[in-house]
Amino acid sequence: MSPIMWLYGLPLLLIFFFYFWKRSTKHRKSQRVHEEAVASGLTEPASIHPIVNHALCLGCATCVTACPERSKNVLGLIHGKAHLTNPTHCIGHGACKTACPFNAIELVFGTEKRGVDIPQVDPDFQTNVPGIFIAGELGGMGLIRNAVRQGVEAVDSICKIDGVGHETDKGKSDVIDLVIVGAGPAGLAASLAAKDKKLNFVTLEQDTLGGTVSHYPRGKIVMTAPAVLPIVGKMQFKETTKEALMEFWANVVIKAGLEIKDRERVESVEAENLPDNSRGFHVKTGASEYHTRAILLAIGRRGTPRKLGVPGEEQSKVVYRLIDPAQYRNQHVLIVGGGDSALEAAVSISEEKGTTVSISYRSEAFSRAKEKNRSKIAAAEKAGRLRVLMKSNVKQIEQDQVVIKTVDEELCIDNNAIIVCAGGILPTGFLKSIGITVDTKFGTA
Repeated sequence: MSPIMWLYGLPLLLIFFFYFWKRSTKHRKSQRVHEEAVASGLTEPASIHPIVNHALCLGCATCVTACPERSKNVLGLIHGKAHLTNPTHCIGHGACKTACPFNAIELVFGTEKRGVDIPQVDPDFQTNVPGIFIAGELGGMGLIRNAVRQGVEAVDSICKIDGVGHETDKGKSDVIDLVIVGAGPAGLAASLAAKDKKLNFVTLEQDTLGGTVSHYPRGKIVMTAPAVLPIVGKMQFKETTKEALMEFWANVVIKAGLEIKDRERVESVEAENLPDNSRGFHVKTGASEYHTRAILLAIGRRGTPRKLGVPGEEQSKVVYRLIDPAQYRNQHVLIVGGGDSALEAAVSISEEKGTTVSISYRSEAFSRAKEKNRSKIAAAEKAGRLRVLMKSNVKQIEQDQVVIKTVDEELCIDNNAIIVCAGGILPTGFLKSIGITVDTKFGTA
């Protein structure tokens, strides 16, 4: 071999060797992460997630790099193709689909095993009922940043409806442009956008400002991402507490001069002909009624808390969300559920003086919870502050005890309080009553 070939050939061989060695190392790591997830039963994504078409995927790893949760190995390459290697850590960001140069990724709701009820919504956020729009968590997108973006974009779509935003129509009738239902992140962002576009609108909230966030336990860490709010500007949070985020929202309302009609629950929505012969809606609440050209539903998915349906559940000691862990000091407490809210409640209460805490979950793994919460549960159990009862179900609730059925036995444990964190029932009845079609997605785009 000539000196020139050695001069140029050896560095190229070294480069190729290093490239393939590094690629092989990454593949082995992705394979290991995936196998560990399967072995632990952590295979069900919590929300919207990617499905990779391996016939189109060329293994460029652009999606892996684009994923904001890449430190948790959500996506990885196995045998030269992208895979969802750590499904329970997927947050439904969607950056992978945008980044893929071969259009090999599709975002889907639900899986073959677990269906998700999703209202029919088109790319402009309009439902199958013309004039009624949905943004945020109700449509299946759980991230605060996504909810904010959708709220703003939905208002952009609503402004294209005939008659919406016409200054000359204002004051001539009692018809308004828009009724926004919900004052969580999507509803607040939509309200800011509507005010910025000078629409005639009202924002209704059946509870209080903040929506689902306002129901979080004291001190809960809230994950979000920077987002741009109309009128206010950039929202800089990445990780903050519930209290800090609620204070931020309250300041936004004051700064922008928004009026939130809280404690005003929508009771009915009926289609009607407006005075100009266009189609609109008659919205009735417990306190008032509104005639509007459009409606934006920015409500959460929780709806009515899901109950256990067991004897004794009607007792006052059974509640469906944690407010303050300190109130359970020196008590025997049972948490029921396997999501983040259940794990966070169990850990926070176990840190209170004099408590004995048990957590009961029907499955074999906390597959819907974040790794951070799973780690805290494991640490609390190891420290003896918490008893974990997997593959178990509450059978009966008595005054001072609770009966729990496990795979091997039936337990009767002392009990002063029960917190059921089993999620909520989608407000399907309300949606169907106003004509919105709800589909159950089993891994459907």
